[in-house]
Amino acid sequence: MNLQHIELDKLKTANVNVRKTGAKDVDDLVSSIRSVGLLQPLLVRPNCEGFEVIAGQRRYNALSKLAGEQDAEPVPCIVMEDGDDAAAIEASLAENLTRLPMDEIDQYKAFAALVKQGKTIDDIAAHFGITERLVKQRLAIADLHSPILTAYRNEQIGAQTIRYLTMASKAKQKAWWGLFTDEKACAPEGYSLKDWLFGGHSLPVENALFDRTDYDGVIVSDLFDDERYFDDAAQFWTLQNAAIAKLKDKYLSDGWQDVVVLDAGEQWARWDHCKAPKEDGGRVYIRIGRDGEVSAAEEYITEKEAKRRKKAKDAGAAGSGSGKPELTKSMQNYLDLHRHAAVRKELLSNSGLALRVAAAQIIAGSYIWQVNAEPQKASTEAISGSLAGNRAETAFAKERAAVRALLGLDVDHGTLVPRKHDYGRFYDLADIFAKLVTLDDAAVMRVLTFVIAETLPSGNVLVEALGQIMATDMNAHWTPDDTFFDLMRDKEVINAMLREVGTKITADAHLTETAKTQKTVLKAYLDGRRKPNRKNWKPRYMNFPMQPYTKRGGIEAVDRGRKIKKSLTA
Repeated sequence: MNLQHIELDKLKTANVNVRKTGAKDVDDLVSSIRSVGLLQPLLVRPNCEGFEVIAGQRRYNALSKLAGEQDAEPVPCIVMEDGDDAAAIEASLAENLTRLPMDEIDQYKAFAALVKQGKTIDDIAAHFGITERLVKQRLAIADLHSPILTAYRNEQIGAQTIRYLTMASKAKQKAWWGLFTDEKACAPEGYSLKDWLFGGHSLPVENALFDRTDYDGVIVSDLFDDERYFDDAAQFWTLQNAAIAKLKDKYLSDGWQDVVVLDAGEQWARWDHCKAPKEDGGRVYIRIGRDGEVSAAEEYITEKEAKRRKKAKDAGAAGSGSGKPELTKSMQNYLDLHRHAAVRKELLSNSGLALRVAAAQIIAGSYIWQVNAEPQKASTEAISGSLAGNRAETAFAKERAAVRALLGLDVDHGTLVPRKHDYGRFYDLADIFAKLVTLDDAAVMRVLTFVIAETLPSGNVLVEALGQIMATDMNAHWTPDDTFFDLMRDKEVINAMLREVGTKITADAHLTETAKTQKTVLKAYLDGRRKPNRKNWKPRYMNFPMQPYTKRGGIEAVDRGRKIKKSLTA
């Protein structure tokens, strides 16, 4: 081989060069050659048209690029003997192996040493003819935990893993190294490492709906990409949830009837939904990615809902469709029984009203006017146990014992009036009549009032009517218990309750949390661990008339309450 200076137009690339990709990405070399010139000759060999470049293809492309900016000068080249393909391939391979990032660690450390000597990143970039970003990347790698850098040099760690580790604090790097060297542990590498660094899922800054000035945590930049990430996931989700709540409120204020906020990461299948205009009850589905990305699908209803609407329309009905009911059947049963217990206990103090109830049932009839005691049938043991602890139920049982004593009855059959499934009467008619003859009108009215209350049907329009007339306050008789919370499943409703008893800020901050988490926060307000925004809170379901939390409908007690309110005010 010998050194020659050859005109650029007499050079071309060789087919044997092993670099097939990236050879034209030469901006860094252009800067370097423009600044300090070509430091390493090209390796070439003669061919019939001049010379072909065996090693130094990127340098050749950089020189070709510079040729358009300035007068081209002869290029220093080492000329190989013609016809030696094997040697040419070996030379090209040897040169391209030396370009691997691991071999540049010494250069990275040299950059770090220059910084310690007072050189700025601008100085280093200008001196070596490279970009400032490239200097920052190499300084970040040079600053890695020393054992990690050694493992990288020894090819034990991949380049992508090294790049993600540059976003980690020293403590986090050491924690990762501990996992990497622990034979019983599994250290995350590659893309999974990025999620590990950010506590489960990386949260890009671009996914924030909130004003970024509200975030006072650390924002980590990826020097090898254009992404930036929030370091504090808890603070991010608090701000993001509040922003999502504002987005939902805006949709509702714009006239949308329903806005469904999905759980973070919950899949929303477009093919399970049908388009429905806003004016026809189409709703908005707000989707939230685990990386915090938020998107909205507007004017959709479920396919099942669309089928129900079509069926109703074909049958001549309105066919509005309501989607999933707000309350489960068990919850409706729970509410009916507790409300019933409170109303009939208060009826004990309203004998005149009890007479009118009796007259109404005699005239119009009811499904238990045989006469039978209300069976109070609970659909689960939990509801039955909850009812047993109701203060109104306890007071009602006490009055039953007093009435039984008035009548001189020694045997407790559970109820004074037989229930339908008891198949017969408890007492002899002549004996009861004879006893009533001996009592004054006040005592007889007390007995009659109790009988009317005990035969008041649960889940009936009369319960709603009496509750409204007597202004029954459920707080005097009922306290939210574990069964109530176990039966409450609808996240939208739970979040609305949290907004009532706590604050809008708290509710918004927990908007995308699980129902279990939101109920835990709600209980904390009710048991005094948090300061409630509203004392003596009770859910809208315990008001007379009952009030819903959504526009979905499907609550029988609400419909009954509206009906009786309309009748009472007519």
